[in-house]
Amino acid sequence: MITRLRALMRAWTTAVPVLAVVLLALTWGRSLPVAVVVLVTAVLAGSVLAAVHHAEVVAHRVGEPFGSLVLAVAVTVIEVALIVTLMADGGDKSATLARDTVFAAVMITCNGVIGLCLLVASMRHGTAVFNAEGTIAALGTVATLATLSLVLPTFTTSKPGPEFSGVQLTFAALSSLILYGLFVATLTMRHRDYFLPITRQGDVITSDHHAASPSARTAWTSLGLLGIALVGVVGLAKSVSPTIESGVAAAGLHHAVVGVIIALLVLLPETIAALRSARRDRMQTSLNLALGSAMASIGLTIPAVALASVWLPGPLVLGLGSTHMLLLLLTVVVGSLTVVPGRATPLQGGVHLVIFAAYLELAINP
Repeated sequence: MITRLRALMRAWTTAVPVLAVVLLALTWGRSLPVAVVVLVTAVLAGSVLAAVHHAEVVAHRVGEPFGSLVLAVAVTVIEVALIVTLMADGGDKSATLARDTVFAAVMITCNGVIGLCLLVASMRHGTAVFNAEGTIAALGTVATLATLSLVLPTFTTSKPGPEFSGVQLTFAALSSLILYGLFVATLTMRHRDYFLPITRQGDVITSDHHAASPSARTAWTSLGLLGIALVGVVGLAKSVSPTIESGVAAAGLHHAVVGVIIALLVLLPETIAALRSARRDRMQTSLNLALGSAMASIGLTIPAVALASVWLPGPLVLGLGSTHMLLLLLTVVVGSLTVVPGRATPLQGGVHLVIFAAYLELAINP
């Protein structure tokens, strides 16, 4: 019976990503009827679950914190490609697309995902425990990247409006790459122990022995299927975006809600993987996923759009408005107070979720 269930799991986690890519090829750039939208949404949900499964297989093979890095970078690379593709389409809304997407990713991961994981872990295990040294370093890097890329353009004077000049944009892009590279080096080499899960006594958990590690062939297969599944997730999210835009417009909501919905869909695999880790009392893995995704979203998106802006039409607006800057400041302050002690209660999780709710409310009613 167990063997049959494992075979069934392998079958659907292989078939669904392939089906998603085929469906993406058939629906890309076309107006979809309601029945096809329902089918696309179902396959999209299946691709999310398949992506989480394959990410966990890879993570089990390579161990933490490498496993968290694989999923975060894979999702972000595909997300960046989607942003550049949408910006190439032109239009007035493309000027702020990179800013809105990156900021949405930061708020979703640093408040929504972290808040949910803290709440789940602390409700299930009494308190959520994690490694404060690595987490505060990651949060500090996210805060620096967000400030240099999204806050400074609002106050620079070389160009009118919340835009960087060419030299300033180049500096922001290089700084993002350097900081992200330093984080990856710290995460994987010199201070890897800072990003490993810990026990309630503070001892580092170097490996989990509850199951045998998958073979190299299985891990490579899952890595390939993870990439296919993520292409399907991001691509199908783009395919259903016109329907989402129509629904948002019909409801009389602000257009920024569309970006939030798309970001939520794209980040769903990481959210599910982070929640699963929190349930297993591996809160550090959840934090690695959340903060790593926020960092990768800024550190890879800004250089990519800076390079793409050479040939893309229209301006590139990166500066946040005053309301979003206040939310970012509140996120950094509260996040620092959350992670410094190395443990958290449901209260901290609830505070982050309230900040995330405030962001969603202001997106709906600016």
